[in-house]
Amino acid sequence: MKNISPGKSKNHNHIIARNDLQKTAKHNESISSTIVKTFDEAWDCFTPPYIQTLTLAMTRTFLMCLLIVFYLLFTTKLSGQSRIDILTVSGAVGMPSAYQQPLYGKATESNLLINLKIPIKFNEKTIWYNDFTYSGFNVTNDLEVRPTEYLTAMRMHGIILQTGIVQKLNDRNGFQLLAVPRYMSDFKGSDSKNWQLGGIGLYEHRYHNRLLMRYGALYNQELFGPLLVPLVYLDWQINDKWSIVGLMPINLKVNYKVNEYLTAGFSHFGFITTYKLGQAEFKGDYVERNSIDETLFARWNTRGNFFIEVRFGYSLSRVYEQYDESEKMDFRLSVVRFGDDRTPKNVNFDNGFITSLRLVYSLPIQ
Repeated sequence: MKNISPGKSKNHNHIIARNDLQKTAKHNESISSTIVKTFDEAWDCFTPPYIQTLTLAMTRTFLMCLLIVFYLLFTTKLSGQSRIDILTVSGAVGMPSAYQQPLYGKATESNLLINLKIPIKFNEKTIWYNDFTYSGFNVTNDLEVRPTEYLTAMRMHGIILQTGIVQKLNDRNGFQLLAVPRYMSDFKGSDSKNWQLGGIGLYEHRYHNRLLMRYGALYNQELFGPLLVPLVYLDWQINDKWSIVGLMPINLKVNYKVNEYLTAGFSHFGFITTYKLGQAEFKGDYVERNSIDETLFARWNTRGNFFIEVRFGYSLSRVYEQYDESEKMDFRLSVVRFGDDRTPKNVNFDNGFITSLRLVYSLPIQ
């Protein structure tokens, strides 16, 4: 199976969509995919051998955020303005990482992300939200002899649409219902199995003018079977310098406003996604990609509504696993798997450092 701009939400109809989901997407923050206030970071599930690593990483992130929140809460007067990232173009690359035995060599991963949001306001209470994301992953290597029974070099493409209603019920409550169709492929053949259908539902409650939360779930029919992920969205403007925004477990950003032109902080992005293979020798197989990216970022307002954002950090639990199309599991609830007896065909490469550059066109929310 799959951004949000820092600041205080002044419009309850504002949506953050982020997700695109398949055990692949890496940053993207994308399959810029998934729900309300900035979409670009997206989604987070892992295989059993990595559950311990995932749990530890997420626990540390959560505790760090809590410490920042309770230390800074009420320390300064609140002021700020929310923004929505209308267009994001991002390129990311990982440092070469060694393959696991018995392969000897290194793999390099790169990613291109394009995200476009088009919210259409019907009235003061209703918005028709549209979020289009393309995310492409490319893996190259320096292997002198490549195995013929499974993939090593690969190009995977995800096209994700999030569309639906964002409804405000009153000053404090609302909901979001989004359909999320996806086309996941290596672009070397196409059939009905390249298409996946999912959805997102969120209930919204504003606790006060600095804290907005949403609760719900994401469902997607992955190539390994049904996936259901509980979601919690947090938009907390702590003071005029610090804010925390994110849709966990997909994405989270801790923002520090240095000045009017520069914001820096910490970014978390996790995503799982599956891709149908079309090339003749592997036709019918699918690739599941998992990763969790922990990065530091700096975002500059270069001119008007244009921003440049750079990120540098480390990719944890990064996995590309190739399976026969018959290999399924009964059900997956976030990181918990039911009836998973699958055996991957391929050999993976290690985790490693990653860096990315983003160009963003962002508009203020009045």
